[in-house]
Amino acid sequence: MNYSEFSEDRLRSLIRAVPDWPEPGVMFRDITTLLKSPEGMRMVHETFAARYRDQGITHIGALDARGFLLGAPLANALNLPLVIFRKPGKLPAETICEEYTLEYGKAALEVHTDSLTAGDKIVLIDDLIATGGTLLAATKLVKRLEAEVVETTAIIDLPTLGGSNLLKEAGIPVFALTSY
Repeated sequence: MNYSEFSEDRLRSLIRAVPDWPEPGVMFRDITTLLKSPEGMRMVHETFAARYRDQGITHIGALDARGFLLGAPLANALNLPLVIFRKPGKLPAETICEEYTLEYGKAALEVHTDSLTAGDKIVLIDDLIATGGTLLAATKLVKRLEAEVVETTAIIDLPTLGGSNLLKEAGIPVFALTSY
C-alpha cells in the first residue's frame, strides 16, 4: 500500500467498536487498535499532513491527551510549532483557562499565554469529535490569544452527539477522516 493513499475502509477496519462501554448503550470507538498499526498511523499522519501543507497555518494545536498522539507528528511533518491544550494544573507557566460542560458535569482546558500571538493561524486536532466541548473550549482560548482557528480536525466524528454541528454553527470548520 502506498502510505500516502488514504483508505477510509482501511481506517475503519483498524478502529475497534466496544459495545456498552463506558456504560450500557454506548458504542465506544477505540483507536488503541489503530495505534498498534504503524501502517495505519502512517496513513493517518500523512493524510493530515497533506491536508494542511501549504495552507498558511502557523501552529498545530493538540488537545489533551490523545490529540497529542496526532498533533506532535503533524507539527513535525509540517515543521510548525506545537501548542498543547491541557487539563488544569498540568502546564508549568502562566496559563489561561476555559471551562466547558460535559454530559455529566464540567471540565476545563488551559493553554500557556505565550503559546500564540495575534495573527497566528492554528489547526486544532484531537482523536474524535463527540459533544464538541473540548474543541470549543480550545477555540475560545485561541481567540482570547487573538489567534485564528483555521479548522478543527479528528480521526473520528460522532455526528449524532452534535459536536461537529456546534463547531460549524460557531463558524469553525470541521474535518474528520471518518464518522460513525
